[in-house]
Amino acid sequence: MGSLKKTIKKNIFVLRSYYFVNKIFSEIFHLDRHIVERGHKEIFGYKPDLDNPKTLNEKIHWLKLNDREPFHTLCADKYEVRKYLAKKFGSDGLIPLAYQTYDWKDIKPGNIPDYPCIVKANHGSGMHFIIRNKTDVNWKELRKKCREWLSKNYYYNGSREWQYKDIRPCIIVEKLLLDENGKIPNDYKLNYFNGKLEFVYCSIDREGNNYRNIYDSKWKPLNFAWVAEEDHHPKLIGPGIDKPKSFKKMVEIGNEISKKFCLVRVDFYDIDGKLYYGEITLHHGGGYDTFKPSKYDLIYGDKLDLKRKPNRKK
Repeated sequence: MGSLKKTIKKNIFVLRSYYFVNKIFSEIFHLDRHIVERGHKEIFGYKPDLDNPKTLNEKIHWLKLNDREPFHTLCADKYEVRKYLAKKFGSDGLIPLAYQTYDWKDIKPGNIPDYPCIVKANHGSGMHFIIRNKTDVNWKELRKKCREWLSKNYYYNGSREWQYKDIRPCIIVEKLLLDENGKIPNDYKLNYFNGKLEFVYCSIDREGNNYRNIYDSKWKPLNFAWVAEEDHHPKLIGPGIDKPKSFKKMVEIGNEISKKFCLVRVDFYDIDGKLYYGEITLHHGGGYDTFKPSKYDLIYGDKLDLKRKPNRKK
């Protein structure tokens, strides 16, 4: 009889623990949804329909809440994804890595190369610092920045993009890519919907005019912009640019990566025909960038089929 009571008590404890864990998970999930809905309403002026999403930004929010895979965390980790890209497509496309550390105190002159480089965190967006000449750096201020970066969880501090939640934060130092004019090269962001390349979003002259040109897969200019609301201005779309010399290879690699996602953005750089890997981004702008004209939010939303399941096999 005593043994039976112990078994019952044990099962009740397990059952209560199960419901407690599920309750917490449910609360967190609904909190994510609430935060996403509130953010969308603040920017777009209306509450998103997350049960029947129609616009592209609504569908990005739906994916943030419903499409969560361990592989996504690997792709979002700017340090760990290097291993995946090297193994899958070759190490020749990796931007040279000069240093990596989990301790902000390690960011000091002796650990930083003498050539131009970029210091950045691996676990989010917008956390970077360009060094062209390290004798000009205020190292105390840079270490302070790095300490702040490492203290952040981009999932909680950002737009509830789950893939960033469990990344172990670190600082990486990469060689700064520069073109023949000493400028940061164009960033070619290939946007795939259900495995199909829909458009290439180009960030041009990042330290100067900072244009945003968009082209279709045949390099035909598309007359719309997709940036944060405060970044829209009349000259955002700049003069036309030529297709990068390594574009065919970009598409080949992007096609392969896109098989694993409903929606994904695969970024590249080109230095005189030499291809370099950029980032793999799941949710452009976190789902909060606005289209101008606004009709393209629905036009591209129609092109994304959330019912089509990607191939998750590695």
